[in-house]
Amino acid sequence: MATYDLEEQEQIAEIKAWWKQYGNLLAGIVTAVSIAVVAWQGWNWYQRNQTAQASMVYGVLQNAVLENDAQRIKTASGELIEKFGSTAYAPLAALTAARVMSDAGDVKTAKLQLAWVVEHGKDQLRDLARLRLATLLLDEKAYDEALKQLDGTPSAGFAGRFADGRGDILAAQGKTAEARAAYQAALASLDKAGLSAGENAPNRQVNAAYRESLQLKLDALGESG
Repeated sequence: MATYDLEEQEQIAEIKAWWKQYGNLLAGIVTAVSIAVVAWQGWNWYQRNQTAQASMVYGVLQNAVLENDAQRIKTASGELIEKFGSTAYAPLAALTAARVMSDAGDVKTAKLQLAWVVEHGKDQLRDLARLRLATLLLDEKAYDEALKQLDGTPSAGFAGRFADGRGDILAAQGKTAEARAAYQAALASLDKAGLSAGENAPNRQVNAAYRESLQLKLDALGESG
């Protein structure tokens, strides 16, 4: 028993020595982890709260679209961008507002909305904004700026549309050979995508109509020579 007590005392002494050496460090780690957990929970709450509020504002925007109230659409979109820009609702609102503003003749505001999505949006939404912005710039004959929007590799599903857009801009510039190559690239991309998208009738009809549109553009350029 005396031997056991001695061993026990030695163990206690070792624990005390270890704690004296590493106790403060361990306490600091525990504190840091606790703070991180609380911060993470707080951030998640903040994100949920932001999303909930953004959803309400987006609902206002949707109602304004139904009522064709351009000013309310513009206001709601501005609020989403300014206060809830990190949520998924902001780029959706900006794209909607851009379409409405463009239809109403307010191209300047439409371009600003699209430029925001290009800078802050992600993936398909960003590429959709690039396409729409390029179209507005083409209408203004700002060809170089329009082509710049279509630089780089787009996300999946947009390669054909980007090539088509480049073809429109190049054709407007009188660059027939380059425009023809762009339209041909768009057709090739459509064929590739159609392997999966052509399974159902609606997709087949959409692809057929788009292919016909591209072929008409090619025919309008005349024979290559």
